[in-house]
Amino acid sequence: MAVGINHDLLRFRQHLGNEMAHYATDCWDAEIKTSHGWVECVGCADRSAYDLKVHSDHTGAKLCVRENLPQPLVTEKLVCEFNNKIFGPKLKRAARPVQDHLEALSEPELVVMRDALASDGKVTVALTGTPADGEHEITADMLTIDTKTITEHIREYIPNVIEPSFGMGRILYSLLEHSFAVRPNNAQRLYFNFKPAVAPYKCLVLPLSNHASFAKPLQDVARRLRRNGVPARIDDAASASIGRRYSRNDELGTPFAVTLDFDTVKDNSVTLRERDSTKQIRASTDEIVELVTNLVNGTTTWSDVLDKYESFNVNEDEDEAS
Repeated sequence: MAVGINHDLLRFRQHLGNEMAHYATDCWDAEIKTSHGWVECVGCADRSAYDLKVHSDHTGAKLCVRENLPQPLVTEKLVCEFNNKIFGPKLKRAARPVQDHLEALSEPELVVMRDALASDGKVTVALTGTPADGEHEITADMLTIDTKTITEHIREYIPNVIEPSFGMGRILYSLLEHSFAVRPNNAQRLYFNFKPAVAPYKCLVLPLSNHASFAKPLQDVARRLRRNGVPARIDDAASASIGRRYSRNDELGTPFAVTLDFDTVKDNSVTLRERDSTKQIRASTDEIVELVTNLVNGTTTWSDVLDKYESFNVNEDEDEAS
């Protein structure tokens, strides 16, 4: 929204279970409303630990983070203890995949298995995606599931991944639509109300006419703005009226305009015009350069400027037509 997207035309939508990719545990889209309807512009998927876990399962390599704990962590947890004299010979080549599967079970799953072994004396484990796919019978004499006190000095975990994806073309198109505006008193005057942060040019510098006395101060103002990091554009095509030059730079989305007139030559003052309101103020060149720099950097607002300086309006429609 800081770049100019309309807050009322932005929404976040959570994916349904049947919409998500196979690797995602959750996914949200940021959608922006345009003339084409709601358009997905940002996707943010919770991939959990899917990628590293799959690589680890297929390579047998531990792809985890090892973190030394400042203090030992003492916990009680359910663990599987295998009777290797029976477990290995009975399951043969399936022993390792079955053991890995059992050790990866969550505590609620281990509770269910422990209760089943206690009541029925056996459970069936189904494996998929391993060299030992199929059902394997586990009997009570092959393993015990019991609560153990575990002291951990090192924490091991597979980090989860959040995957954001931004459709820059869609975002920029939405920005163009949301920034397009028409002057209420003149449907022929169109403009883009870009925020200073995204406007291609931040400030227009122009003389009232092509009088020779404006040449040096015109270049000086533009140079000072650029030195402050403000991209400034000079429009010295004096064959066009001042209103027409304002209007065509409004169409480019330039938020501010500094105008030099004959008072500039007398007292080094200039006017500063704001694109959306078309209001202007007059102050010294030093003040205006500082104001434009602060407005572009976001350290002050046009409302703050109007609170400090007297503003005025010029009938730009008449000027443009002249």
